[in-house]
Amino acid sequence: MKWRLINSGFNSGEINMQFDVSLAESLPDGEAVLRLYRWKPFCISLGANQDKDIININKASDDGIDVVKRPTGGRAILHAEELTYSVVYPVSFQIPPKQLYSEINLAIKKGLVFYDSDFKDIQLENGQPHFPSFYTDQKSSICFAISARSELNYCEKKIVGSAQRKMKNNILQHGSILCGKKHLDIINYLNLSTDILLKLKQEIENSTTDIQSITGKKVDYEYFAEAIKTGFEEHFKIRFEINTNLKKNGFKIIG
Repeated sequence: MKWRLINSGFNSGEINMQFDVSLAESLPDGEAVLRLYRWKPFCISLGANQDKDIININKASDDGIDVVKRPTGGRAILHAEELTYSVVYPVSFQIPPKQLYSEINLAIKKGLVFYDSDFKDIQLENGQPHFPSFYTDQKSSICFAISARSELNYCEKKIVGSAQRKMKNNILQHGSILCGKKHLDIINYLNLSTDILLKLKQEIENSTTDIQSITGKKVDYEYFAEAIKTGFEEHFKIRFEINTNLKKNGFKIIG
């Protein structure tokens, strides 16, 4: 199978989500792609089935923050100090979605270890929350409030959050690799009572961590993207073809 790598840099929330959807709907059979990207301006994304009313849209707009829907499930995320990844993988290769979810996270773990050896202690989450109960709790408004099975934790704190969906003949999986603390500011944009927000703030601070907090150094995003690329190549035993030539209308890979 041919693997392609796209490092698309900074884009708006709408473009980033359109890009992922276009890849998932148009990638030729027998090909897989890893895309690495960031967000400008910062952006709050909501799960496909999440009510937009949970977000104070006016405040987000006043602060120059986009609000978009993801094609995948999950809950609200503030995309700011992070490296975001998406993987599109063909259904025809018959890797069960749960296994693929785990394999992608193991590749990201290898990339993190290439970036800094401190990350050798990262573990895949073994437990699985009872989501019907979780979604009745106010803390279910935010994605990083809880870890699901096979997500990546460092010292029992979540550092990567991901979501997955089958689209046409491909599986789309994308997620956030936390590089700094800015994701915590999601609390400032939720339409919830002050008491609940204070509780949520404490919970998300206790349940998440990030690269800068672990290493004590600012993230070199260019080097980090290269480390993630290497992690995927080592884990999946592949070599990427680098794509720089993309159609402007629809973001379809050519070449």
